[in-house]
Amino acid sequence: MSTITMDEYLQRNPVDQEELARAVEEVRQYVRAYRLREIREAQSMTQVELARDLSVGQSQVSQIEHGHIGKSKVDTLRRYVEALGGELDVQARFGDTCYVLA
Repeated sequence: MSTITMDEYLQRNPVDQEELARAVEEVRQYVRAYRLREIREAQSMTQVELARDLSVGQSQVSQIEHGHIGKSKVDTLRRYVEALGGELDVQARFGDTCYVLA
């Protein structure tokens, strides 16, 4: 068995930068979703109670809290955040210019 350094390994097996970027974004979505769950739990609210307030199924609340935020409608996310006492800002960035959309 031969031993190689990490640098040698990476030279033989380069990192796919697009795959890495997708993985990083997936982790970011999960962290954002986890924070929403923490806020809900801090307010002693269950997924079922929140879903009832939002007029959606509990499974949709669960999907949001498991990082599937990108697949949710902006209106659902806005109502989720507002039900917990927050405000949702949706922005579009074009270079140095930022436009508030919702």
